[in-house]
Amino acid sequence: MYIPPHFAENRPQALCDIIASHPLGTLVTQGANGLDANHFPFELDKDTGEFGTLRAHAAKANPIWRESANNDEVLVIFKGLDAYVSPNWYPSKQETHQQVPTWNYQAVHVYGKIRFIEDAHQLRTMLERLTHTHEHKVQPESPWRMSDAPPDYIDDMLKAIVGIEVSITKMIGKSKLSQNKHVQDRTNLAAELERHGHTAIAEATRKSITAA
Repeated sequence: MYIPPHFAENRPQALCDIIASHPLGTLVTQGANGLDANHFPFELDKDTGEFGTLRAHAAKANPIWRESANNDEVLVIFKGLDAYVSPNWYPSKQETHQQVPTWNYQAVHVYGKIRFIEDAHQLRTMLERLTHTHEHKVQPESPWRMSDAPPDYIDDMLKAIVGIEVSITKMIGKSKLSQNKHVQDRTNLAAELERHGHTAIAEATRKSITAA
């Protein structure tokens, strides 16, 4: 990923926050049939491994666990906030007309080594943790639990999936929030983004101004 210095996101916690807020990652693998990409909701465990561990699961019908081998190098891409930016949102455009359209966004690329898990106990633990994380985000007062389903149904579901672990070796991030523009342009940009309904990236833009 091309990262100009002013767009580089080097803060470990900020990278982790982007992953936690946008956990649907694109897992890129290289197998006998060439490059492949699959999309999985990942959980980031910051405390396991030197740089942390990503965990997910796939259907056994998905050939990824047969076409990739344990310890293969992989890439997982997480896309964070994004929005189109009109040149008209920069006050300096009215003065110089030297602005062009662009797209602001956040992205994290995670490199690591993959491992596949078939052990039922490990799979159950992974799914319980992933379910707990996301259920408490959307309905904290009455979250769904695996125990809500019949035990034999869950057992059958566990037999139909394979776990995925990615031991992280490197993380790089990009947060393109018009940091290369003047403060007045960035301030007005945040207001326009919010006016057009992009409240989250508007707030991120404001924070990037105060952090500068």
